[in-house]
Amino acid sequence: MLFPTLTAAEKRKNFRDQLKTGKLLQFPGSFSPLVSMMIEQKGFDGVYISGSVLSNDLGYPDIGLTTLTEVAQRGRQIARTTKLPSIIDADTGWGEPMNVTRTIQEFIEMGLAGCHLEDQENPKRCGHLDNKSVVEASQMIKKIKAAVRGKQLDSNFLIIARTDSRASEGLDKAIDRAKAYVDAGAEMIFPEAMQNEKEFEAMRKAVSVPLLANMTEFGKGKLYSKTELENLGYNMVIYPVTTLRLAMGNTEKGLDIIKSTGSQEQAVPLMQTRQQLYDLTNYEAYNAFDQSIFNFKLEK
Repeated sequence: MLFPTLTAAEKRKNFRDQLKTGKLLQFPGSFSPLVSMMIEQKGFDGVYISGSVLSNDLGYPDIGLTTLTEVAQRGRQIARTTKLPSIIDADTGWGEPMNVTRTIQEFIEMGLAGCHLEDQENPKRCGHLDNKSVVEASQMIKKIKAAVRGKQLDSNFLIIARTDSRASEGLDKAIDRAKAYVDAGAEMIFPEAMQNEKEFEAMRKAVSVPLLANMTEFGKGKLYSKTELENLGYNMVIYPVTTLRLAMGNTEKGLDIIKSTGSQEQAVPLMQTRQQLYDLTNYEAYNAFDQSIFNFKLEK
């Protein structure tokens, strides 16, 4: 119905408990509140909200053009429709350390369970593109410390540090950064664009906190399975753009069919049915609520 069954604080607590189980948590990306509802319906562990996807959905490339307000508000809309914890992409934090503190406070107030900050320079680039530039580790450390200070509203909000340094500085430097970020207060490390199993393993051996793996299509590395990532010792996996690519792929096919045939009839098999949509949005429960309010008799 209209109201979530769990508070945001309860979701954050549940997420912390999930991380302690040692199992790999799967967080598909969501670009819509409706997609979040389906992610829950399908039995996943949580929802991931990609900065790239939010940019793309607004018609922009992923180069840091979105604002904190846009991302936080959309994050709330996507997170509120599910009892699952939602993790959001904070890009570079929208400014200097003090801005990062405010970013964390905004995300907590918007019902998110955690976020990741990255060490790229602005204008940032997608993590699996070439020619990325990273800031000095000391600058990122300041932002992480500022992020931790923003958690005073809820200590269960998870601070994830992403490093994009593998591509430009090599694996050893990326590991050094990861260790320094943990020392600064990061509670999970997101090593972007690892190139093979040995690199995933090396990061796991070097870092004591939970690790996040990014399984994005058309990227630098192999798309590892859940079992493979569990065997590598990773704690969480995101599929950031998968649902958007599925939606856009079928949208393009459907539009091509209409254009070429003059009707959408051949595209119907690509579609979610009316009943499936009604079931997902809990239509009957809303109808029952409506009837319980208006279908009554006055006592004489």
